[in-house]
Amino acid sequence: MIALPAEWPGFVRWWADGLLRASWQGGLAILAAYAIGALFPRMPAAARCWLWRLAYLKLLIGFLAFAPIHLHLLPANLTPVPIGSFYAQGGSSRVPQPVAPSPQSEGPAPAPARPHVAVSGVIVFGLWLVATVRQQAQAAGIGMPEVGVFDAPDMNAFATGPRRNNALVAVSSGLLRGMSRREAEAVLGHEISHVANGDMVTLTLIQGVVNTFVIFLSRVIGYLIDRVVFKTERGHGPAFLISVIVAQLVLGILASMIVMWFSRRREFRADAGGAKLEGREPMIAALERLRQQHPQPLPDQMAAFGISGMMRQGLMRLFMSHPPLEERIAALRAQ
Repeated sequence: MIALPAEWPGFVRWWADGLLRASWQGGLAILAAYAIGALFPRMPAAARCWLWRLAYLKLLIGFLAFAPIHLHLLPANLTPVPIGSFYAQGGSSRVPQPVAPSPQSEGPAPAPARPHVAVSGVIVFGLWLVATVRQQAQAAGIGMPEVGVFDAPDMNAFATGPRRNNALVAVSSGLLRGMSRREAEAVLGHEISHVANGDMVTLTLIQGVVNTFVIFLSRVIGYLIDRVVFKTERGHGPAFLISVIVAQLVLGILASMIVMWFSRRREFRADAGGAKLEGREPMIAALERLRQQHPQPLPDQMAAFGISGMMRQGLMRLFMSHPPLEERIAALRAQ
């Protein structure tokens, strides 16, 4: 593969690397289809057509797998964590709080005192966050992911990336302010487990596969209705177009239910992974902390990758990307 410039930001590097890999593998599939067609010139036209469709499908799935999220979908205020650029007060059970350097002084400005913070010195916030992620990544057997912080008042976190060894883990400033150190480490363990399980790629692949079946089956249904019910003998009549649109709407809803079911299953696995990395009680305490707030959701494109989702009732529960926090806590306690 082409070596990408080391000075590029990490988010750009893993995105560009994914596109290059997808283009390379998709190109090989198209060349293979061309070679098979040349070796078997008497191949039936229908078989040749399906061969090329499979080649292009491989290219499409490659893009879905290696570039599951584009840069413009990331939070606009996402900031990479450089070691040594954030400072905080230590000596308490709370997560170290980032403090901006004072423009009048060369050193870090003291943070405003909070009731739960006991001032006993200054520690490097970025060092704690990066070191925690590195330790958990080593324990999970994956490469060190990029680490970021995005400014949001609500407690949330997400993980994304094209591969297990090329990912991004980000937490909100509200989570760092509102959770204890052990709870925040459990949330980081939850996100690292998502990366180790390959959940981002798998979820994107499932979405791409079910969408492919939706398009294929809707056309089959439209063809059958057009030919069998309305007796169209040449071409496609209006019934074909109407049937395809209706079938795509209905099958699309069913496909979303399948994808969201898988998304809820992977949350239980990630909770178990976070409990394995940082302990069951800290993971339960973190989920209890999340249950006490009324979180604002991440953008729709990122909702499935966060630590918690919005509650829904009735049939709408089938379209939840995250199971209720009560069920997740009960599953951890049952382990």
